[in-house]
Amino acid sequence: MAGKSEQNAVVLDKQRPANVAQKSMKHHLILEDPAAALANVRHEFGEHGGVNMSIEASITFTVMEPENLSRMFAGELGPDRDFFIYSRHLNPTVLNLSRLMAALEGTEAAYCTSSGMSAISSVLLQLCSSGDHIVASRSLYGGTYALLTHFLPKACNITTSFVDIRDLNMVEEAIVEGRTKVLYFESISNPTLMVTDIPALCRIAHSKGVFVVVDNTFAPMVLSPARLGADVVVHSISKYISGAADVIAGAVCGPASLINSMMDLREGSLMLLGPTMNAKIAFELSERLPHLGLRMKEHSNRALVFATRITKLGLKVIYPGLENHPDHGLLKSLANEDYGYGGILCVDMETEEKANCLMNVLQNCTQFGLIAVSLGYYETLMSCSGNSTSSEMNNQEKELAGISPGLVRMSIGYNGTLEQKWSQLEKALSQMQ
Repeated sequence: MAGKSEQNAVVLDKQRPANVAQKSMKHHLILEDPAAALANVRHEFGEHGGVNMSIEASITFTVMEPENLSRMFAGELGPDRDFFIYSRHLNPTVLNLSRLMAALEGTEAAYCTSSGMSAISSVLLQLCSSGDHIVASRSLYGGTYALLTHFLPKACNITTSFVDIRDLNMVEEAIVEGRTKVLYFESISNPTLMVTDIPALCRIAHSKGVFVVVDNTFAPMVLSPARLGADVVVHSISKYISGAADVIAGAVCGPASLINSMMDLREGSLMLLGPTMNAKIAFELSERLPHLGLRMKEHSNRALVFATRITKLGLKVIYPGLENHPDHGLLKSLANEDYGYGGILCVDMETEEKANCLMNVLQNCTQFGLIAVSLGYYETLMSCSGNSTSSEMNNQEKELAGISPGLVRMSIGYNGTLEQKWSQLEKALSQMQ
């Protein structure tokens, strides 16, 4: 089945523009600017000529000629010829969003899932088998860390070695040739905002036959990991791409051979585990992607302004757009032009008590933002990472990851005017001091 289903690669990529350059690496199709890539994907019209595409809400599809059914299940007929079986396998509306995600990340193919964690777990389970090994950054989202530390070893006999991803020698030494299948890290780490040297890490991994999987949730538009050499890019679409904190969704972007294998009827992790995206959700997200670039620019602009001004008030700010950030030069060299340095900044209040006090004033006194996890919302969201989104780690693990007890992560929104929101932030900081 896997061999026959290569036709699906054509479906996922067939409507990409002819002027897209073929990268010299094995599978990447690249447009330098993500917004330009999105604009070059063929516009899908509605059934009756509507400017918006129609929603294919059906879960099952009529086969007009009965002899075609067996050919469809054998992989001889597929969506490239408008044959669909069942929406857990492929759905036309979800497929369209997947084409957009592939264009955004500059990959040959993509497919969208019901959550970011399902995207991560599905791709790791497709690339790894029992007894295999993963090398991962020790600075990761807490849910991913728990997946690698607890669930995969217990349920699947897949183990992980955690490394300082900045230490290239440590990364190389941790890879066990023949056993390590994946090098996994975040483009900008959650919550410590460490920037990874994607090209250097890819060179190391590829020299040893290891797949590179990068979570780009913190930096859509800002960074394009596949253009920098990564094999697979995963997203929690729930964050910046959604932008409204109302949708749970994820995506896997990568080579067509991998995406097709994940959709395989007999061995595919997406097909058999079933983290299926609802077609109505896919439609909504497809309508939001065209203005993602504009939103990211404003998120990044305000984060840089606020980070610069907070630093001048004497507080410890972590933001890769600041020249004193250890990875500022690296991010500047890797980032796509005009999208800034991302919309997340951290203020280190040193203790959890001070962090809670700051967030309380910001939310309940000056109305600067909301105490809530997640990111990418139009309002500013704040959380103390150590006791929330990184709570899956013990104290020693958090210390190794660089997460202090008082680290306040702020996802900077764009609601209101910049100066209005700065006035609220400045007032709160003054009260704290």
